[in-house]
Amino acid sequence: MPDRAPLGEFEHFVLAIALRLRSAYGAQLVRELEQRTGRRVQGGALYVTLDRLEEKGYVVSRMGEPDATRGGRPKRFIEVTPDGVRALAEHREALLRVWGGLESELDLKNI
Repeated sequence: MPDRAPLGEFEHFVLAIALRLRSAYGAQLVRELEQRTGRRVQGGALYVTLDRLEEKGYVVSRMGEPDATRGGRPKRFIEVTPDGVRALAEHREALLRVWGGLESELDLKNI
C-alpha cells in the first residue's frame, strides 16, 4: 500500500461526498453530509477539513464567479483529485478488511 496521508473519519465522509457530487460548494456538501450521515455539520469544520484535504492533495478548489445573492462573494467549488480517489479506495478496502466476517456480530436482532 502506498504511503499516503491517512484519512480521518470526517475527512473520509467529506471526500466521499465531494466525489459523489463531482463539483460542489460548501452548502451543497453540508446538506449532503447531513442527509447521508444523520449528523449536524458546522460550516467551519467543513472548511478546515477541505483545507486539510487540499494540503494532502486529495481535493482542489476553485473560486466561482461573484454571486449577488451572496453579497458578491464567490462560491468555492471542490473537486476530488486522482490521489483523493486512490486514498478513498484504499481507505474503503482497509475498512472492508477490518469489518469482513463481522456481519453476524452486527445483527441487531441478536443483541
